Amino acid sequence: MLKNLFLLLLVPLLFSCAEKKQSFLFILVDDLGWTDLGYSGSTFHETPNIDALSKVSIQFTNAYASASICSPTRASIMTGKHPVRVNITDWIPGYDPKDQKLSGPQDLNALPLKEMTLAEVLQDNGYKTFFAGKWHLGSDGNFPEDQGFDINKGGHHAGSPPGGYYSPYKNPKLSDGPEGEYLTDRLTNESLGFLDTIGKDPFFLFLAYYTVHTPIQPNKQYIEKFEKKLAAQGNILNSYKEEGIGITTLEQRNAAYASMLYALDKNIGRLIDKLKKEGLYDNTTIVFTSDNGGLSTLLKNRKHYAPTSVLPLRAGKGWLYEGGIRIPLLIKPSNYSDKARICTEPVVSHDFYPTFLSLANIKYDPGMIDGIDISPALNENRSLNRSELFWHYPHYHGSGWTPGAAILQGNWKLIEFYETESIELYNISEDLSETNNLAPKYPEKADSLKNRLHELQNSMNANFTVENLDFNSMGVKN
Repeated sequence: MLKNLFLLLLVPLLFSCAEKKQSFLFILVDDLGWTDLGYSGSTFHETPNIDALSKVSIQFTNAYASASICSPTRASIMTGKHPVRVNITDWIPGYDPKDQKLSGPQDLNALPLKEMTLAEVLQDNGYKTFFAGKWHLGSDGNFPEDQGFDINKGGHHAGSPPGGYYSPYKNPKLSDGPEGEYLTDRLTNESLGFLDTIGKDPFFLFLAYYTVHTPIQPNKQYIEKFEKKLAAQGNILNSYKEEGIGITTLEQRNAAYASMLYALDKNIGRLIDKLKKEGLYDNTTIVFTSDNGGLSTLLKNRKHYAPTSVLPLRAGKGWLYEGGIRIPLLIKPSNYSDKARICTEPVVSHDFYPTFLSLANIKYDPGMIDGIDISPALNENRSLNRSELFWHYPHYHGSGWTPGAAILQGNWKLIEFYETESIELYNISEDLSETNNLAPKYPEKADSLKNRLHELQNSMNANFTVENLDFNSMGVKN
């Protein structure tokens, strides 16, 4: 009889444990470069809390953003679709100069409400959903609260903080704090407050920091630390390299930028401490990543240089060289007890959608999305058998990028430039810095990749550039 009573009490307990849904904390840092962090190789920047997270996470060394600029990547995270399929291929509202050889296509200025976002699916399945920070996927009627988030703190149409990083913020979705309050701290405070309200419900907390996007404003609390560190290095001249009509920074020596990263790192530590204190850490999958490559390349006519370097990668944000699309990615799965593990599988931003739904045991139609479920690489260290990735950026950018596209197939990467009607081919396993163009040496391989790139673009009804009829070969309007 006692045995039967024990079983009667045990069965509901086991059932409740089995039914407990895991939660998700998604941390998206704006313009964070592949080598901006201590664990990824930086010696000037200091990120001890992120480095600590890396030691209990899976480190993806071949992670890519869906685009080399922000809005398309953010749309892909929300939908699981390639930016081409969503028809958001430039940052919103984009850069369309009238004095260039080509005119970029007209894409969308908001994520359509018809899209079923990751937040909406999780919300429909009992998750409390919260958004804080940069949205940049539309204005009134297309804000986070219109796309599946119960609460929105700071998400609106702007791509950079309109009031800068100190209150007053001039943000219609975030009330001003005390004078001098720091935006990165405030967004973390709002997120910590949300965690106090969830009770026993599973949650999806999407924290999209505005940092380290321009304006590069030093954190007043930490700037002196990095100015002293810079001074201790002596009179070392910063080095730069021309990249087309742009200039790439080759060293990490920007004290203001370093202070912003250090402040970010402090807040990551606060978030993780809160999860542990509330008993939420073990059952939460934590993702830490960036929306595109680091800002290391800018047009030559700018009055200042880019604030970071992503060497050994070439170029940076805006470009389809590795510097513009390869990003840091840490994933700490729920109930993960292993130590740090390196994963070299190629993954991309639109993989998060199917992966989260798979981890949450929510059924979805894989035919409606372009990302793949990477949970086998998380849980079982299995190969993903991915055949290729491609990027489509038919717009100009303030980094000096001119319209083009790229495809990665195994170790082979091809980039097509529309202005010059030229292609470049690289073997990135042997030439990560993309310095040796192999297209002349392997013309058949180059043609094969170019044809496949065009097939992928056409399959998604990609929009392309057209000739600017007001522009002649001398760059002067007729």
